[in-house]
Amino acid sequence: MKIVSDTDILFVEEAFAELGTVVRIPGRQINRESIKDATVLLVRSITKINASLLEETSVKFVGSATIGTDHVDTDYLEANNIGFANAPGSNAESVAEYVIASLLQLAHEKKFNLNEMTLGIIGVGNIGTKVYRMAKILGIECILNDPPKRRLTNNDIYRPVNEILERADIITLHVPLIREGQDTTLDMVNSSFIDKIKDGVILINTSRGGVVNEEQLCRKFSKFRGIVIDVWKNEPSINLELLKLADITTSHIAGYSYNGKINGTEILYDEVSSFFFKEKKWSKDHIIKNLKTNIIELDEQEDVIYSAVQKAYPVIEDSDKLKEFFNIDVQKRASFFDNLRRNYYNRLEFNHHKIKTNYIKDEEKKILEGLGFQIALPEKINLTPLK
Repeated sequence: MKIVSDTDILFVEEAFAELGTVVRIPGRQINRESIKDATVLLVRSITKINASLLEETSVKFVGSATIGTDHVDTDYLEANNIGFANAPGSNAESVAEYVIASLLQLAHEKKFNLNEMTLGIIGVGNIGTKVYRMAKILGIECILNDPPKRRLTNNDIYRPVNEILERADIITLHVPLIREGQDTTLDMVNSSFIDKIKDGVILINTSRGGVVNEEQLCRKFSKFRGIVIDVWKNEPSINLELLKLADITTSHIAGYSYNGKINGTEILYDEVSSFFFKEKKWSKDHIIKNLKTNIIELDEQEDVIYSAVQKAYPVIEDSDKLKEFFNIDVQKRASFFDNLRRNYYNRLEFNHHKIKTNYIKDEEKKILEGLGFQIALPEKINLTPLK
């Protein structure tokens, strides 16, 4: 069979070699003509899957190496007996690490203590759950909001959104983009939402751009202590005012860890194999096994947790790269945004980093191990006791 894949899906040729011939095309260049004789189409979030793309093609299965599905007309696929799979949870660890790295960066810059803050997590799926776990490790009080889970479980751990708006010092969004119905999230963060929050709140959006009304957010920017934006309403033509105002701005790469991308490929491979009743012969295990552990050496540090996370993932460097948007010719800005994603470096998750230091307290060691870091035994004993 012919398998057309977005060029940004890692190891797609290796994984799908025994299932057919793989043709790789940049996501925004995938069109009806390029998939006319394809059996399988593998995409990421930038390719819109709908009737105008798929009509009069031979595509029998569509896979999206993403957790979101708002770019996919699933009703059309079902009505036309076209198989579909996405990759929920594949990059959850990556996004959670992005949130934690961003919070530590802001705390370092703006001189506040995270363990004195209350974090409101809106959307407690794969990502929200991991953010909750990591935040608790850092000593941050959390309030969870997830109306569908509340209805399903009747568990009081899921609180009304108004409680988050009234109490939270930080609000992080981990919801799908839902355009209608009782759980709609389109323009969730709007003027009314912002009017109800406390002054000096930090807002983080790594979900979907449409969840935030960017114009209204910019108008009420002074209400916030900090804003972190990874997703944008009209990617790759992003809101320049918000890009200028926000503290940390990135090119939809929160979930772009090397591990997360590989996870997505494996999930799609398994789904395609099952759909066509093919034996599964490929897995990511040999790739993960051969990844090198990055050694992070820390001298005596005032803030060991910040330093370790910053060296593992310096999120501010990703932000600085997108801020270059203002220096790019207007006609080239869209491709600049896409290229930041396409040429993104192989960011390894925390568990591929080993901390090497003689200056670490037991509590710091416990936190770093909880976040996933490896801790090397000191080569020599530090005779100066740390309290």
